Amino acid sequence: DLSGTDLTGAVLIGVNLTGANLRGANLSRANLTKSDLSRALLNWANLTFAKLREARLIEADMMKAQLKGTCLEKSKLPGANLSGAN
Repeated sequence: DLSGTDLTGAVLIGVNLTGANLRGANLSRANLTKSDLSRALLNWANLTFAKLREARLIEADMMKAQLKGTCLEKSKLPGANLSGAN
């Protein structure tokens, strides 16, 4: 359970976080390039300026996540919940 964890600026390239509970976690400026966050719980997470290039976010719950400046280039988002995200 990584909910509420401060991972600001963490380098997590290619990490498998499938189904991880990251609710309310601070991932601002984290590098999650090519990571697998499928079915991860990212509700209310801070992902400002995070790098999620080529990440798998299939069916991830990103409701109310903060996405300002987040790089989602070439990411896979089928079924992801982005309601209320900004």
